[in-house]
Amino acid sequence: MSEPVARLLLTVAGAYALAGFIFAIPFVWRGAGVLEPVARQGTWGFRLLILPGSATLWPWLLYRWVRAPR
Repeated sequence: MSEPVARLLLTVAGAYALAGFIFAIPFVWRGAGVLEPVARQGTWGFRLLILPGSATLWPWLLYRWVRAPR
């Protein structure tokens, strides 16, 4: 693999990870409770545990959060 291709892949992966963690903070604070009512009573430990998964799966969770009934 050439260096420019490797740089591009790392840049894309870094942008995805950054967007994921920017999304994950408000999601674990408010959005998880919208998608799953039981998560409203979740402790800070629970929210810390779902943070990495929320950051990784952010496009799917964002889609579900936006389409969730209010």
